[in-house]
Amino acid sequence: MTKSDIILPISDKRNLHQNRAIRIGFLLIDGFALMSYASLVEAFRAANVLSGRTLYEWKHISVREAFVNASNGARFRADAQIDDTLALDLLLVCAAGNPALFRDKRTFARLRYQASRKMRIGGVSGGPYILARAGLLDGYRCTIHWEHRPAFIEAFPQLDVQQGLYVIDRDRLTCAGGIAGLDLATALIAENHGRQLATMVNDWFLQTQLREAHATQRVSLRERYKSTNEKILATLAAMEANLEEPLSRAALARRNQVSVRQLERLFRSNLRQTIGTTYMRIRLTRAAILLKESSIPLVDIALASGFASASHFSRAFKRWHGTPPRALRNAMNKQR
Repeated sequence: MTKSDIILPISDKRNLHQNRAIRIGFLLIDGFALMSYASLVEAFRAANVLSGRTLYEWKHISVREAFVNASNGARFRADAQIDDTLALDLLLVCAAGNPALFRDKRTFARLRYQASRKMRIGGVSGGPYILARAGLLDGYRCTIHWEHRPAFIEAFPQLDVQQGLYVIDRDRLTCAGGIAGLDLATALIAENHGRQLATMVNDWFLQTQLREAHATQRVSLRERYKSTNEKILATLAAMEANLEEPLSRAALARRNQVSVRQLERLFRSNLRQTIGTTYMRIRLTRAAILLKESSIPLVDIALASGFASASHFSRAFKRWHGTPPRALRNAMNKQR
């Protein structure tokens, strides 16, 4: 199939500028996730190629630098800076690493200014964290990458955080990042120019279906733990849902209508671990994410992970990860 085979009509559902391309700005925060950015921009490029028209144009925007580094070290030349006059239909903030460390007040102010002018604004991967810090997600549904999610919820408990791939809520867009950028881009292409073109873009990138916004970000517990035992899976789900106030072994067993001894046997035979070891691993994995992805005080991370004191948390963390929590956070900060 060639682009000359598929000149498509343009829908007027959302695109009010049928005589010109939709203008997109990518605000690239230093260290932004390259995969997340690429899955978006390549989808828009494909829409241009497959339609035989310039449906989308884009530019790269920086905070103040002439060049911005991606997560893999690749350098992008900025076409504009956030302080410049931006004639855009959509501005997408791309970030990664620990977006909680981004505190540029001028950028937050400029984002609020653009929002006040009714510009459509989105955040990708760690980008929703920056939108939230600017106060642009209050009253909106949103999502964020699952790795950032615990810290995000701790920092912004007032927000309505969904678990899907992306959320489009009026003039705010948020995307979990990774290849979910392709899902968001194809949703926008379908909105602007029809589902036929969006499906063709998806097909071009070997995606077998258009994934819906609410599709899960992570593989299922069944796949993650390689277990098909329903009582094991139900117990693991209960553990992940109760981290701040861990459930006792007896409470977990009652939920599955088995004895503690029976549940322990199931865990040992299926996962080769005890209930307590599995639960501790889940809690300390969350703690490690909070340490890496947020600036939340250690005592608050301890409480969020189900520990009554910072000292108990530090001892358990060091036994499990081989390093104290403060040392891990300091090491991560030095890498940024």
